[in-house]
Amino acid sequence: MIDRSLSDPDLTGTIRVVSAAATHVGHVRATNEDSILNAPPIYLVADGMGGHNAGEVASAIAVEEFEKLTIQENVTVEQLGEALRSAAIRIGELGGEATLGAGTTVAVVATMVLDGVGYWVVLNLGDSRVYRLSGDIFEQVSVDHSVVQELMDRGELTPEQAKIHPYRHMVTRALGAGPDSDPDYWLIPAEAGDRMLICSDGLTGEVDDAAIEKLLRSPSDVRTLSQDLVGRALDGGGHDNISVVLVEAVEVVGQSRIAEDTASRDGAEPQDDGFEIDEDTLPRGLRDGGDERR
Repeated sequence: MIDRSLSDPDLTGTIRVVSAAATHVGHVRATNEDSILNAPPIYLVADGMGGHNAGEVASAIAVEEFEKLTIQENVTVEQLGEALRSAAIRIGELGGEATLGAGTTVAVVATMVLDGVGYWVVLNLGDSRVYRLSGDIFEQVSVDHSVVQELMDRGELTPEQAKIHPYRHMVTRALGAGPDSDPDYWLIPAEAGDRMLICSDGLTGEVDDAAIEKLLRSPSDVRTLSQDLVGRALDGGGHDNISVVLVEAVEVVGQSRIAEDTASRDGAEPQDDGFEIDEDTLPRGLRDGGDERR
């Protein structure tokens, strides 16, 4: 197992965090095609795919492009999109038999500030995932771009059937592979104590959501938890490369303002702060008026 060192708290950023990452080749694969980035304000897992060494090249390119944003305290959605486009171009330009069919999933959590308030920005492309633990809420924020997810959305497959479906590893969107490389974005107000988990399907293929939630609710520090998550996937079989990045918010700028605004909206005179969050930016389970707590 490779244990990436625990990052120091980011004392100058809008969301002060501690974070850690771990990756392992697993028990079956000969090479590790996952790449990870654990550097404020970007936290990323890329799961490469393709023949020969194509996957590890593609995932490494994704990390290189997003790593360029780590010289600043916060990012914008536009900057994330530009990094994604630059990576797609570079992957598309790869030549030779060794990199034929190169592609990668990308799951990202980044920090940004809007109107003096700290937010998580989540981006995903493929079936690597982002989970959020915030107080009583535990949820999968990202939506898998996969064949089995589409079948489940149409009611043709149950979650239990999806776990053993022969196409369970087939993605419908990826960076550099196939015609559809449009990512999904979410914008989520951050709160102190939030834990954001970014992971490849090497984790979720072996460890169910209930077990992930139980681990994330542990009082253990993020370094220990990142190792425990990978260890649990290895115990479950380790059939794929396993990568996790875990980020915990220590302090969030503007959090007191969010509380004040909420209190105002609950009172007789709601205020307009000039910023609206479209429901498409809400995590899964919080759309359509729902408040799904697992």
